[in-house]
Amino acid sequence: MNFEEILISRRSIRRYTSEKIDSASIRNLIKAAMYAPSAVNKRPWHFIIVEDKGKMEEVMKIHANAKMLKEASHAILICGDENLQHDDGFWIADCGAATQNLLLAAHGKGIGSCWIGIYPREQRMKDISNLFNLPKHVKPFALVSLGYPAEDKRLPERFEEKKIHSEVWGGG
Repeated sequence: MNFEEILISRRSIRRYTSEKIDSASIRNLIKAAMYAPSAVNKRPWHFIIVEDKGKMEEVMKIHANAKMLKEASHAILICGDENLQHDDGFWIADCGAATQNLLLAAHGKGIGSCWIGIYPREQRMKDISNLFNLPKHVKPFALVSLGYPAEDKRLPERFEEKKIHSEVWGGG
């Protein structure tokens, strides 16, 4: 699969087989995430690898839309370090880019993934911070569930010409 196919065919996968992902593959996904662009190359991200089913159960109690963790091999918590960011709020964009890199790398390796949003929901952030014992200056951004796909997703048409503007809003 070429890179454009990876970009266009990636889907959120919420059902996984029981096959475990090996630790080398998990580290390679995190490595791909760490090569995301970052404001002034500050790279304010941290990653927590989650494999423990008990911890995933706790996350599912906090986050109603995280039920796919029940079948996931792993999850990766992407966090932003406010002490390392370029300026106030830049950790958010940097962690978004890292999360996207991780999702695309997983798809390219045949691993299913789903972005589970944490930021900007304050209560969710607080509960996840407590569960993972995060220091005050480290904020949870997203959790990505990972596993070998047990479902196929169709490729929807998402290209919308009307959302392209030239020079100014509404310019054709």
